[in-house]
Amino acid sequence: MAITIAVETPLQADVRALVDALNDHLLPLSPVEFQFKMTVEEMANAETTVFVARDDTGAAVGCGALKTHGGGIGEVKRMFTLPQVRGQRVGSALLLAIVEAAKKQKIDRLLLETGTGPGFAPAHRLYENSGFTRCGVVLDYPDSEHSAFFERWLALAPAQ
Repeated sequence: MAITIAVETPLQADVRALVDALNDHLLPLSPVEFQFKMTVEEMANAETTVFVARDDTGAAVGCGALKTHGGGIGEVKRMFTLPQVRGQRVGSALLLAIVEAAKKQKIDRLLLETGTGPGFAPAHRLYENSGFTRCGVVLDYPDSEHSAFFERWLALAPAQ
């Protein structure tokens, strides 16, 4: 299956459906108060770039977003692929597109927050296989057993 990744508006019916499917997927995995979701309307702002993966029929099969925070910081948000394309490297392709866009925007450090527990193991593998490492709490997220934080330096990390 051929996949294309492009920057698109999240305000399309098929992208809204992807985000709805993501929200449904996350609902049983962690308490709602520890699910830090962006709506498609929030994703449609100037600080957020949305990437959509489409199959060879043009169907939207995955999405992810890059949110800029200023100061050389970017955040990976709303990563999701439909169950029928999992294991076909669609998530990897989306994450690569996000990383490349972050580099072009001169972002030094990419961050992300995701859940914990067995339901998030595939996401953790994706991030680790894509050069992200676990880190402490980032941005304005609360410190919680329900959150795992990852970072990837795109420029040299500061000396410790």
